[in-house]
Amino acid sequence: MTNFTTTDNTTLAACKKGILAWQIAFNNQDAKGCAAQYQEDCIMTAIPFGVFEGRKAIEAFWQGIIDQGFKDVDYTQVKWEAESDNSYVLTSKWTMNKAFGVVHRELWVVEADGHARLASDEFEVLGE
Repeated sequence: MTNFTTTDNTTLAACKKGILAWQIAFNNQDAKGCAAQYQEDCIMTAIPFGVFEGRKAIEAFWQGIIDQGFKDVDYTQVKWEAESDNSYVLTSKWTMNKAFGVVHRELWVVEADGHARLASDEFEVLGE
């Protein structure tokens, strides 16, 4: 059984705020806003599309997805697990208007500015 401290709760709250900001940006068709939720040197593995390194490449990926008409992302069966004092791992299922899949592992890290950003992201499209 995990015993959460105030720091744990603050870290988890920041991580939840980060994923919500990403979801809002995506649903507003804002690829730059999506990319802002990733660390500059983040590595994103988007199965079956490939591996995208760095915020600029990640923004270009999301812009391409948005340009194809994908929107309305929602998360279900969300699980958060503490990774360290300043990070949590998210796993979940996701759906959007033209696809569905699974988040295998998102590592959210609270940075010096108090905002949580993705240090790594691995998700998979399972179908349309």
